[in-house]
Amino acid sequence: MSGKTESPTEPFKRALAHAARSLAEMPDLEVVFSGDGPQLSGNRAVLPHPPRDLSMAEASRIRGLADQMALRLAHHDAVAHARGRPASPQGQAVFEAVEQARIEAIGSNNLGGVRKNLTTVLELALERKGLARIQDRANAPLADIVSLMVRERLTGQQPPQAVRPLVDMFRAEIEAKAGPDLDKLLTSIDDQAAFAKVTRAILRDLDMGDEGADPTEGEEDEQGEEQQEQSDDSEGDGEGQSPEGSSMQETETTDSDQDDGEEQAVESEDDPDAEMSDEAPEMGDGAKPARPDPKDSGRPEPAYKVFTTAHDEIEPAEELCDPEELTRLRAYLDQQLASLSSVVSRLANKLQRRLLAQQNRSWQFDLEEGMLDVARLPRIIIDPTAPLSFKQESDTDFRDTVVTLLIDNSGSMRGRPIMVAAVCADILARTLERCAVKVEILGFTTRAWKGGISRDDWIKAGKPPSPGRLNDLRHIIYKSADSPWRRARKNLGLMMREGLLKENIDGEALMWAHHRMMSRPEQRRILMVISDGAPVDDSTLSVNSGHYLERHLRNVISEIENRSPVELLAIGIGHDVTRYYRRAVTIVDVEQLGGVLVEQLASLFEEEPKRVAKARGLLSAPPTVVPTPVKATTFSAVKEALS
Repeated sequence: MSGKTESPTEPFKRALAHAARSLAEMPDLEVVFSGDGPQLSGNRAVLPHPPRDLSMAEASRIRGLADQMALRLAHHDAVAHARGRPASPQGQAVFEAVEQARIEAIGSNNLGGVRKNLTTVLELALERKGLARIQDRANAPLADIVSLMVRERLTGQQPPQAVRPLVDMFRAEIEAKAGPDLDKLLTSIDDQAAFAKVTRAILRDLDMGDEGADPTEGEEDEQGEEQQEQSDDSEGDGEGQSPEGSSMQETETTDSDQDDGEEQAVESEDDPDAEMSDEAPEMGDGAKPARPDPKDSGRPEPAYKVFTTAHDEIEPAEELCDPEELTRLRAYLDQQLASLSSVVSRLANKLQRRLLAQQNRSWQFDLEEGMLDVARLPRIIIDPTAPLSFKQESDTDFRDTVVTLLIDNSGSMRGRPIMVAAVCADILARTLERCAVKVEILGFTTRAWKGGISRDDWIKAGKPPSPGRLNDLRHIIYKSADSPWRRARKNLGLMMREGLLKENIDGEALMWAHHRMMSRPEQRRILMVISDGAPVDDSTLSVNSGHYLERHLRNVISEIENRSPVELLAIGIGHDVTRYYRRAVTIVDVEQLGGVLVEQLASLFEEEPKRVAKARGLLSAPPTVVPTPVKATTFSAVKEALS
């Protein structure tokens, strides 16, 4: 009998696909195996290729990934989830983690095999994040801790042994604040809307709520929703509570807080003890939820401003770390990402082939000057009176390009996300450099938690109202566009330095990166932002409106997208950035970052460049927003860019 021998993994793939379709209750579910997995898009589930020598542990991991996707398709409504999602970045992280715990709990409670597979995936995910090695409360991700406690409530499974000490570190505090609401989750596990309502109550218990209206209550009648939104506006206080209004006690507390809203915020800023108690244990990124200002309601938002730029800094990475430590950090980065490096390298090679295919050389012949055309020398032998012939290579528009990677260096990127971002930037820069495309890698964070020296200056000045941005910026140049990669390679190790990642003020960072691009001579400029959420700076948001930084970010993005020749693209890690950027991609797992970076950049280069009008003016922001304001002359110099 002739024929092609079947791969040993094919039966496993078929069985896994049938099981996923059955669990998802979707006969048309497309299950494919690729090096880009795991990824879920519509009714297409992408899983990693099983190795030929498939072990029991690896089989359980791949089955667990398939079970996660199938359960999400069967028990998750994305529209209802989006309606219930809170506005604050920290609240969103916990909300997403708790919803995932609900989805997986349904499968675990019904099927023992699914429970085992999901446990394997969970343990590997926690190991990758390094939760077992966290000993400092400030570095602990509350979203994962709350998710593990919810999983314990819903399934009876204790957290994995490796992370149990970390969970126990916060257990008493979380139980004291949110224990009764955590007990309510099991009764609503099969009702996503009711479950989301209880989750938002838990967020309020943990001081992570926001002023957004509760969509589940708003569905009852339109008039009731309008009244609820009005009460939300009047009830917003410095504590950032969610306005679901499910109890009279909450309403009374909120009303009393409204009378002295800003006084309470100022008092908490002065009192170090109060400051520590207000800082929720999840703040490994040093960020708090966006806080609404009660004085804001019904009034126009003041223009964005900065209290002082005296303490801001723009530093090359090598200036922030001694050479020996930088070498050690780079070695650590290479060690942690050895496996991921090979995957992204393969993607980068594909990108390089696609880019070089567009760089076909064109020559002009029979010129009076240039490079001697040796192919036409026989003419001189035949006719000595014939003039020499020269040729010259024509430059393509493709080569006249600069790409800037602007990486969020906030605390919420700590762990796997920042490591993946660093290695992707590393490989992407090397790839583009080989293709004659210049690359710049920048990072942004703050110098301190809770305002730093800027806040001290504000307090010494008598705490004038509406001070604007109230923290010290730290903008980092990991690699300048003109610097060769071999000289800047070690700099990305700085992202692994303990204590570097703090808070994020995206709007000013975007303007800074944009200004650097506008001073470049290249005709085509591409700015790629890698972030995992909205801008958050506790010091600024405590004395301004809760949407102060977010509104400024939207304004800056609008100016760049509508009035600048720079092509702007954003990649969100775990958070939907499409609400900010016109051209954006959101990924759920950081493992997808390399593939998304390569694909999006390749698609940009493959598009046909079009003529665009010259920019119509300056970015609308005060000169104090960035140390060096953008000049109008740089806009008029641009000739071509994508629309």
